[in-house]
Amino acid sequence: MTESELGRIVNTESLDRALTSGEYQRNTPFSHIVIEDFLRDEWFDAVVGEFPTVSPDKWTNYSHVNERKFANPVYSTWGTATQRVVSALNSPAFVEWLGRLTGIDGLIIDESFEGGGLHQSITGGYLNVHADFTVHPHHRHWQRRVNLLLYCNTDWKTEYGGELELWAKDMKSCEKKVAPLRNRVLIFNTDMDSFHGHPEPLTTPVGIARQSIALYYFTEEESPIVRSTEYRARPGDGAKRALIFADKQVLRGFDWAKRRFNIGNESASRVLGFVEKFRRRRQR
Repeated sequence: MTESELGRIVNTESLDRALTSGEYQRNTPFSHIVIEDFLRDEWFDAVVGEFPTVSPDKWTNYSHVNERKFANPVYSTWGTATQRVVSALNSPAFVEWLGRLTGIDGLIIDESFEGGGLHQSITGGYLNVHADFTVHPHHRHWQRRVNLLLYCNTDWKTEYGGELELWAKDMKSCEKKVAPLRNRVLIFNTDMDSFHGHPEPLTTPVGIARQSIALYYFTEEESPIVRSTEYRARPGDGAKRALIFADKQVLRGFDWAKRRFNIGNESASRVLGFVEKFRRRRQR
């Protein structure tokens, strides 16, 4: 895809402003930027119009202590507009721009969309504060470097919640909240201590979901440090801290098995869901 073709899908004027602003490197608690009106209107409307509702055959249900969400990383099941937009965001022209924005050379796309792709959370959904896994589970030398989150919601109201919280590296305070508003993109570095999440359960009416496209970019490194998703409790989480920690330990064990035996995320979802159901029965 050429730069001119990219410009027919992505609002390149917004990209230029993001580059010249220098905000990315200055923003705290870790390097990031929020870009409004990211896609051309017609492309954004097309993506939202074909965003699939949750169905067991297309969505993996992650339901355990640290998250309640649905994910679909299978490109072939997406609508044609969504495929075209994602292809644009994985194109050499866009990745080159992303490298200039972040200052990271040699960014690599992930055509398997491991952990990414289409995401949505319905009423009661949440994602506890965490720093992301550091190395691709099926590419030992791919270090995760950058996240791109495109929010595919048209009329998001404040009372729904769902703001992505960006936490200080010492996890003592939330420094910024980013609402999942229409055609907004959040791009940020995925460092070992880039703590983020939307930990408060959504209060959306039935039939309204928090929808997004999540793309992750990597670099090839000789010996990156491997660590699974690092969930953390917030200062006011109280007794919930023990549950967050215990769930994280289960996740670490499964992450090891996934890397060792090439197990898929659907199996991870089933195992974590089973552990959660067992915990609830024990509490009764």
